[in-house]
Amino acid sequence: MVGRVAALLALLAALALYYALHDRLWNASTWWDIAFVSLVVIPACFGLVWLVLPLQRGRGLLAAGAAFGVLAWAFHVAGWNTAENFSKLFGITAVGFAFLSYFEALSWVVLVALIIPWVDAYSVWRGPTKVIVTKHEHVFSDFSVAFPIPGERSGANLGLPDLMFFALFLAAAARFRLRPAWTWLLMVLSFDATLALAVWRNLGGLPALPLLALGFLLANGDLIWTQLRRGADARR
Repeated sequence: MVGRVAALLALLAALALYYALHDRLWNASTWWDIAFVSLVVIPACFGLVWLVLPLQRGRGLLAAGAAFGVLAWAFHVAGWNTAENFSKLFGITAVGFAFLSYFEALSWVVLVALIIPWVDAYSVWRGPTKVIVTKHEHVFSDFSVAFPIPGERSGANLGLPDLMFFALFLAAAARFRLRPAWTWLLMVLSFDATLALAVWRNLGGLPALPLLALGFLLANGDLIWTQLRRGADARR
C-alpha cells in the first residue's frame, strides 16, 4: 500500500508539472500531438484511477466525491485550472466507485454496458450533449476533464460521465474477479481511439461510451459469460 501511495504522489506531481508547463513545450504536428496525448497523457491520468482502485470498497465515497466537487468549484473560482482538473478526476472516480455498490450482480453491470452506448450516442449526436458542446461550450468545459496538448493552450476533453463509467467498469472488474488490468488497458485505448476518430473525421466530438463499454466487454467477455451461466444454473 505504501508503494501505491508513493507511486500516486509521484505520478500526480509529474502530471501537475506537465499541466502547468504544457503550453511552453514543443509544438508538433496534429497527429504527433494526438499520439502524445493518447499514449502518454491519457494513460498517465487514468493511471491515477488505477492506483486508487483499492479504495473502491471504501466507505464514504459519495461524500468524498462531493468534497472533491466543492474543491473543484473553489479551484475554478480561484483560476487554479490544474487543481480543478484533478479534483474533478478524483471526485468523479469516487462517485463511480460508489455507484457500483448499488449493483448487486455482474449482470446489472453488463446490462448497463449494453445500454449506455446507445444513450450516449443519441445524446452526443442529437440530444443534450450536442446542444451543450455546440452552443454552451463553457458548460462542457466545466463538466469535463482536460488532457492538454503540448505547445498549445487547447486540449482534448472527456465528459465527467465518461470518467464515471470508466471508474465503475474498472471497479466492477476488480469486484467480480474479472481482469482489471486488461479492463484498464482496453478502456484507455478506447478513449484513444475515440479521440483519433474524432480528429480523423474532423468532428467536434464523438461519444466515448460506446468504445468504453466495448473495451470492458472485450476484456472480460469469456469470464462474464461463465459467471452468468453459473448464476443461471444455480437458480434452476
